[in-house]
Amino acid sequence: MNTPVTFLLVDDLPENLLSLEALLRRDDLILLKARSGDEALELLLEHDVALALLDVQMPGLDGFELAELMRGNERTRRIPIIFLTAGSHSAERRFQGYEAGAVDFIQKPIEPDILRSKTDVFFEIYRQRQMIAAQRDQLAAQAAALQIADRKKDEFLAILAHELRNPLAALSGGLRLLLRAPAGPRAQEIGTLMEGQMSHVVRLVDDLLDVSRITEGKIELLPEPFDLREALTAAASMARSNIEAKTHDLHLAGLEEPLPLVADKVRITQCIANLLNNAAKYTPSGGHIEAGIAAHGDSVVIRVADTGFGLDATELSTIFDMFSQIRGHLEHARGGLGIGLALVKQLVELHGGTITASSPGRGQGSTFEIMLPRNV
Repeated sequence: MNTPVTFLLVDDLPENLLSLEALLRRDDLILLKARSGDEALELLLEHDVALALLDVQMPGLDGFELAELMRGNERTRRIPIIFLTAGSHSAERRFQGYEAGAVDFIQKPIEPDILRSKTDVFFEIYRQRQMIAAQRDQLAAQAAALQIADRKKDEFLAILAHELRNPLAALSGGLRLLLRAPAGPRAQEIGTLMEGQMSHVVRLVDDLLDVSRITEGKIELLPEPFDLREALTAAASMARSNIEAKTHDLHLAGLEEPLPLVADKVRITQCIANLLNNAAKYTPSGGHIEAGIAAHGDSVVIRVADTGFGLDATELSTIFDMFSQIRGHLEHARGGLGIGLALVKQLVELHGGTITASSPGRGQGSTFEIMLPRNV
C-alpha cells in the first residue's frame, strides 16, 4: 500500500492556508501548513514533500528566498515549487523565481480548477516515483535472494558430492576386495561395512526425496491415533547407534502416562529421530541428551536437549534453513547435507505445529522443542 503524498502550503495569512487546504483536500494527501519561511524549513526537515506551494510576498523570508534556501539543501533541492502571487512581476523577477526552483506561477485570486489540475500532476508523479522505488527495492530483494539461493545451491552440490563420494568409494573398494578375497570372516566384515555405507547413501537420498515431495506438495500425511510414547521410544532406537558410538547418556522423560495423539506416526517418529541424531552428532563424546514428551493444553510438546556445541543468536535464526551448515560445526557434520532440521520443520508445519530452537550460547548446549496439536 502506498504511503500518503505530502504537500507543503506556505502563506502568512491563515485564511489563505484554509482556502488552499479546502481546494486541495483529497484521499491519500497530507497538507502541511506553515505561516512563515522559517516554519516551512522546520517542516521540510521532518517530512518528505512532493510539492511546495509558496506565497511570494511574506514578511521575513519571502517565497523566493525560501526557494533559494530549499535549492541549496540536498534534501529539498529537488522538491518542485509553485509560487502563489497576488501581484504582477517583471520578466526578470519571474526568471529569478524559476532560477530558485519554481516550476510554475499561479496568480491570485486562485482559480480552483487550474490549481487542482496543476497539483494533480505532481501528485501522480510522486505516486509513480513511489511505485518505481518499491519495484526497485523488490527487485533488489529478489536479486539478493537469488544470489543466496545460488550460493546455497553451489554449497549443497559440493557437500552432496563429498557425502556421496565417501560411501561410494567405500562400496567400490569393498566390492573389489570381495571379488579378490575368498569367502570367510573377512568377507563378512567387508559386507557389513558395505551395508552400513549403503544405508548411509539410502538415508541421504530419502531425505532429498522427502524435501522434494514437500516442496512440490506431493507428500501426504497419514494421521492415525497412537501413543506418543511409542514414537519417542522408536526414535530413540533408531538413533541409538549414533548415540552409543559417542558414548552419550540418553534419558527419556514423560513415559509414565499414555499421551494420545492423532498424527502421522511414521513422520513424527522421523522428526524425533532426526533431532536425536542431530544432538548426538553435535555433542562431544560422553555428553548428555534428554528427550521428553508432555501434554500442553490441546497440544503436545516434544523436547530434545543436549550438552553439545550450542548456537549463537545468528545461528539460531538460520538453523532451520535448507542446506544450512554451521561453519564452526562442519567438522562434526559427517553424513549430513544440512537438510535434516529443515525437513523436520516442514514436516512439523504440515501437522499444523511449530518447532523452535534455543541455546544459551556456544559450548552450552541446545534445546529443540516441537509443539503439535492433539488432532491434525
